[in-house]
Amino acid sequence: MVVRALIYLLLTAGCLVTLVPFLWMLGTSLKSSTEIIRLPPTLIPEHPTLQSFRTIFEDPRVPLERFFLNSTAVSVSVVALVLFTSSLAGFVFAKYQFFGKNLLFTLILATMMIPFQVTMIPMYLILVRLHLTDSLWGLVVPGATSAFGIFLMKQFIEGIPAELIDAARIDGASEFGIYTRIVLPQMGPALATLGIFQFMGTWNDYLWPLIVITTTERRTLPIMLTWYNSQHGARHDLSMAASTLVILPIVIVYFLFQRWIVQGITLTGFK
Repeated sequence: MVVRALIYLLLTAGCLVTLVPFLWMLGTSLKSSTEIIRLPPTLIPEHPTLQSFRTIFEDPRVPLERFFLNSTAVSVSVVALVLFTSSLAGFVFAKYQFFGKNLLFTLILATMMIPFQVTMIPMYLILVRLHLTDSLWGLVVPGATSAFGIFLMKQFIEGIPAELIDAARIDGASEFGIYTRIVLPQMGPALATLGIFQFMGTWNDYLWPLIVITTTERRTLPIMLTWYNSQHGARHDLSMAASTLVILPIVIVYFLFQRWIVQGITLTGFK
């Protein structure tokens, strides 16, 4: 009991330490300019105000709705493509035998060890040839596949009984029909886990959109946040309010699907 209580105490302390920056960001976004510079500082605002959020929404230089729409369109498109390509490739690697299968899968996993800075220039040159620079498609197409997603899907699909697939073939189902009617319905936790991870990574992506996008109207939220903080470096209330708006969708998505994350990782590792 003592050991368990000590473990819970350490975990609680770790959670509180992790939450302090987020609570400080949220509290600062609700403070007035005078309360922010007050000493000693306050974690909880004494007189909460939404003036900093109103200032951001009313700023004509910041088309916030456009930035939100761009980030949402890119994130949703990348998640949909990654779920399709990863689940289909994972199905092939898990349930089919063909020449060079292990070598090809090893090469796919090896790409996870290559830093993004190494492939950044070749990918940009390819987008230039395809005329996809300064376009949201330039953010979607390079992220359409995921080596980690293929690995995760393969591990999960290997746990699906082969008898189900054989029975579907005997009943005359096509291979793609087996994928859509037999495999996909059983992959809910794994798909949700991969989708959330991919959504978070795409939503927070900064370097690649900064390279590809040059027009203000096509930029995403992380780029807007950096620009806004540079313009209002002395206004910590505005900077923290903008940061809160950027991470709010991720927090909502995580709390809505957090049980799927735990279940997906547990089932994938177990199977």
